[in-house]
Amino acid sequence: MPSAVMKILLALIFFLSISWNSEGQFADWCIADEQTPDDELQRALDWACSNGAECSKIQANQPCHIPNTVKDHASYAFNSYYQKFKHKGGSCYFNSAAILTAENPSHGSCKFDYLP
Repeated sequence: MPSAVMKILLALIFFLSISWNSEGQFADWCIADEQTPDDELQRALDWACSNGAECSKIQANQPCHIPNTVKDHASYAFNSYYQKFKHKGGSCYFNSAAILTAENPSHGSCKFDYLP
Protein backbone atom coordinates (compact mmCIF):
# COMPACT_ATOMS: atom_id res chain seq x y z
CA MET A 1 0.00 0.00 0.00
CA PRO A 2 1.49 3.37 -0.95
CA SER A 3 2.71 5.55 1.90
CA ALA A 4 0.23 8.39 1.24
CA VAL A 5 -2.77 6.05 1.36
CA MET A 6 -1.50 4.49 4.59
CA LYS A 7 -1.17 7.95 6.20
CA ILE A 8 -4.71 8.86 5.17
CA LEU A 9 -6.07 5.60 6.58
CA LEU A 10 -4.22 6.10 9.86
CA ALA A 11 -5.55 9.67 10.13
CA LEU A 12 -9.11 8.45 9.53
CA ILE A 13 -8.76 5.74 12.16
CA PHE A 14 -7.44 8.30 14.64
CA PHE A 15 -10.29 10.76 14.08
CA LEU A 16 -12.91 8.03 14.25
CA SER A 17 -11.53 6.83 17.59
CA ILE A 18 -11.78 10.24 19.30
CA SER A 19 -14.75 10.87 21.56
CA TRP A 20 -16.91 13.82 20.54
CA ASN A 21 -19.46 15.57 22.66
CA SER A 22 -22.91 16.56 21.43
CA GLU A 23 -21.64 19.97 20.31
CA GLY A 24 -19.06 18.41 17.99
CA GLN A 25 -16.08 19.17 20.22
CA PHE A 26 -13.61 16.73 21.72
CA ALA A 27 -14.68 15.06 24.94
CA ASP A 28 -11.92 15.34 27.53
CA TRP A 29 -11.14 13.73 30.83
CA CYS A 30 -8.30 14.64 33.19
CA ILE A 31 -6.19 11.76 34.49
CA ALA A 32 -2.93 11.23 36.36
CA ASP A 33 0.19 11.23 34.21
CA GLU A 34 1.75 7.76 34.50
CA GLN A 35 5.23 9.31 34.56
CA THR A 36 4.55 11.26 37.76
CA PRO A 37 5.98 9.70 40.94
CA ASP A 38 3.46 8.53 43.55
CA ASP A 39 4.54 11.10 46.16
CA GLU A 40 3.80 13.96 43.74
CA LEU A 41 0.49 12.36 42.74
CA GLN A 42 -0.44 12.04 46.41
CA ARG A 43 0.22 15.75 47.05
CA ALA A 44 -1.85 16.72 44.01
CA LEU A 45 -4.60 14.25 45.01
CA ASP A 46 -4.74 15.75 48.51
CA TRP A 47 -4.93 19.25 47.02
CA ALA A 48 -7.73 18.30 44.60
CA CYS A 49 -9.78 16.65 47.36
CA SER A 50 -9.31 19.70 49.59
CA ASN A 51 -10.30 22.15 46.86
CA GLY A 52 -13.59 20.90 45.47
CA ALA A 53 -13.05 17.48 43.90
CA GLU A 54 -15.65 14.84 44.78
CA CYS A 55 -13.45 12.24 46.50
CA SER A 56 -16.00 10.14 48.36
CA LYS A 57 -16.11 7.53 45.56
CA ILE A 58 -12.42 6.65 46.02
CA GLN A 59 -12.90 5.79 49.71
CA ALA A 60 -12.96 2.15 50.89
CA ASN A 61 -16.07 0.18 49.84
CA GLN A 62 -16.97 2.80 47.19
CA PRO A 63 -17.15 2.20 43.41
CA CYS A 64 -13.81 3.84 42.52
CA HIS A 65 -11.68 2.56 45.42
CA ILE A 66 -10.43 -0.40 43.36
CA PRO A 67 -7.81 -0.46 41.96
CA ASN A 68 -6.44 0.93 45.20
CA THR A 69 -3.50 2.86 43.77
CA VAL A 70 -2.43 6.48 44.09
CA LYS A 71 -2.52 6.81 40.29
CA ASP A 72 -6.10 5.55 39.99
CA HIS A 73 -7.38 7.59 42.93
CA ALA A 74 -5.58 10.69 41.65
CA SER A 75 -7.09 10.20 38.19
CA TYR A 76 -10.59 10.12 39.65
CA ALA A 77 -9.98 13.19 41.84
CA PHE A 78 -8.24 15.16 39.08
CA ASN A 79 -11.11 14.50 36.69
CA SER A 80 -13.71 15.38 39.30
CA TYR A 81 -12.01 18.72 39.97
CA TYR A 82 -11.45 19.43 36.27
CA GLN A 83 -15.03 18.68 35.23
CA LYS A 84 -16.39 20.80 38.08
CA PHE A 85 -14.18 23.83 37.41
CA LYS A 86 -13.14 23.72 33.73
CA HIS A 87 -15.79 26.26 32.73
CA LYS A 88 -14.71 28.55 35.57
CA GLY A 89 -11.01 28.67 34.68
CA GLY A 90 -9.93 25.40 36.30
CA SER A 91 -7.32 23.36 34.48
CA CYS A 92 -5.96 19.83 34.27
CA TYR A 93 -2.49 20.77 35.45
CA PHE A 94 -1.97 19.74 39.08
CA ASN A 95 1.67 20.82 39.03
CA SER A 96 2.35 18.73 35.89
CA ALA A 97 0.89 15.58 37.49
CA ALA A 98 -2.09 15.26 35.11
CA ILE A 99 -2.89 15.05 31.42
CA LEU A 100 -6.01 15.32 29.26
CA THR A 101 -7.30 12.29 27.40
CA ALA A 102 -10.08 11.74 24.89
CA GLU A 103 -10.48 8.15 26.11
CA ASN A 104 -13.09 7.68 28.83
CA PRO A 105 -11.21 6.30 31.88
CA SER A 106 -14.37 4.82 33.47
CA HIS A 107 -14.11 1.15 34.38
CA GLY A 108 -16.59 -1.30 35.86
CA SER A 109 -18.85 0.50 38.33
CA CYS A 110 -16.44 3.46 38.53
CA LYS A 111 -17.86 6.15 36.25
CA PHE A 112 -15.80 9.26 35.58
CA ASP A 113 -17.88 12.41 35.14
CA TYR A 114 -17.88 14.30 31.88
CA LEU A 115 -19.46 17.72 31.51
CA PRO A 116 -19.58 19.25 28.02
